[in-house]
Amino acid sequence: MYTCAICSDKPCKRGEQDNYPKNCPTRETDEIDKIKELYTEEENHLISYNSALVESEGYCQKTRLEEIMDFADKCGYKNLGIAFCSGLAKEAKILYDVLKNNGFKVNSVVCKNGSIPKEFMGIKEGEKVRPGTYEPMCNPIGQAKFLNKMNTDFNIALGLCVGHDSLFFKYSDAPTTVLVAKDRVLGHNPVAALYLSQGYYNKKLYRDNKDK
Repeated sequence: MYTCAICSDKPCKRGEQDNYPKNCPTRETDEIDKIKELYTEEENHLISYNSALVESEGYCQKTRLEEIMDFADKCGYKNLGIAFCSGLAKEAKILYDVLKNNGFKVNSVVCKNGSIPKEFMGIKEGEKVRPGTYEPMCNPIGQAKFLNKMNTDFNIALGLCVGHDSLFFKYSDAPTTVLVAKDRVLGHNPVAALYLSQGYYNKKLYRDNKDK
């Protein structure tokens, strides 16, 4: 079992080989050598090298949106795709305008593409967000397939639901980054739940504490 999340020293950040915990993945030198080989593959090297440059050049200075554009420029990605949630249509339009203004070709596909009713997936009326209304299912596979059809170089996920984003990543031919991680309760700032985990959200997140 790997337990990097609770490792207090993080000796890998300092190259202190003598201090690696017994279950540290860095100790698995044979596996690390195989992984390093993967970074020599053309696309992997392009992505890893340019992402390191974007990190250093914009560190604590540039927004994620600026970094996405810088990364795309460095990689030569000209044809960008936006896979967005219908609930963030306003944000998608702004993103589209920004990217176009910066010289990118942009294809965008909304989650409700295809207008496939939720009944297709076996969702019952009482299981809908708004029972008694027509509700099309989210179609992330469609988003990926349509962007693949447009031969996008690089895709941006904008507020896709948990699970739907997984399917989009699975079927997207192009590399994908996330601009917005959906969290309707926290204003699309999901890390706030972690910051509140020892306070207001303690009983919500630590389920064993609910009855205490």
